[in-house]
Amino acid sequence: MSILIYTENWDGKFKKLSFELISYAAEIAAKMNCPVVALSIGDVAQDELQKLGTYGVSKILTVTDARLTHMFNQSYASIISQAAVKEQAKVILFAHNNTGKALAPRVAVKLKAGMVAAVTSAPSSIEPFIVRKKVFTAKAYTDVLVKSDIRVLTLSQNSFGLFEKPSAPAIEAFQPEINESEFTTTLKDVKKVTGKILLTDAEIVVSGGRGMKGPEHWGPIEELAELLGAGTACTRPVSDEGWRPHTEHVGQTGKIIAPNLYFAFGISGAIQHLGGVSSSKCIVAVNKDPEAPIFQAADYGILGDVQKVLPELIQAVKEFKAST
Repeated sequence: MSILIYTENWDGKFKKLSFELISYAAEIAAKMNCPVVALSIGDVAQDELQKLGTYGVSKILTVTDARLTHMFNQSYASIISQAAVKEQAKVILFAHNNTGKALAPRVAVKLKAGMVAAVTSAPSSIEPFIVRKKVFTAKAYTDVLVKSDIRVLTLSQNSFGLFEKPSAPAIEAFQPEINESEFTTTLKDVKKVTGKILLTDAEIVVSGGRGMKGPEHWGPIEELAELLGAGTACTRPVSDEGWRPHTEHVGQTGKIIAPNLYFAFGISGAIQHLGGVSSSKCIVAVNKDPEAPIFQAADYGILGDVQKVLPELIQAVKEFKAST
């Protein structure tokens, strides 16, 4: 019996969400008295794999195949399922991002497992298996009972934290059966955003809405983000208007993020937007409308014109950084 984690890598490097997933798995493993096994697919250096041991992994299975350079849902789900059978995994974990959302349901079907998406805390009980998640666009919590012998979970990002539990994991090459028919998609081109902090990794996010009044006013947003080492984001109407790229769109129909600090400039706070950012540890809202819904979700609110507040905030940050 074990707990299996799919540890996603980006160009051979692991990021915070993989380490948080391992910390979460280690918490469950302590309750179930079983080891944590990580599965890595792709070309990852040995020293990078060893980083997974910092948070409690006992064994690492590695799969390398030239056909797996890019993710194909069918083949990846098949490999993960085979690894779960090999390790007799009773819990299989994914991050609740686009990759996890694509793979977890497929793996659950293959293993005839119960699945809970976007969990936020370790199971309150193992027998019976009860785990908590947010519902109603993060306005409430519910406890979910999973009756199946095998459980597939996706963990909401930035909901559990990182907890070091150093170990020296054994690294084992895993050779699953890979069916050529699973590679039915032809990948013709890959375009990546470079030189920017990925929203899903950002500890701080500076976001703007239609209250910014146009793309020509976005300079202060980018300046503040650069000063804070933050990612930049926007609402759906902003990206639909072409003011900002769709890669920056956060909300229920865009990226779901959970930074430690989220700045909302000129954002009214529609429920669709709040559904994608409500897991932020702290929300600071700036809006000139005192009735804006964003103030109901914000931890701190500034009632004022963003065009006046932003320059003052930037100046305050510069002064603070100069004094430290």
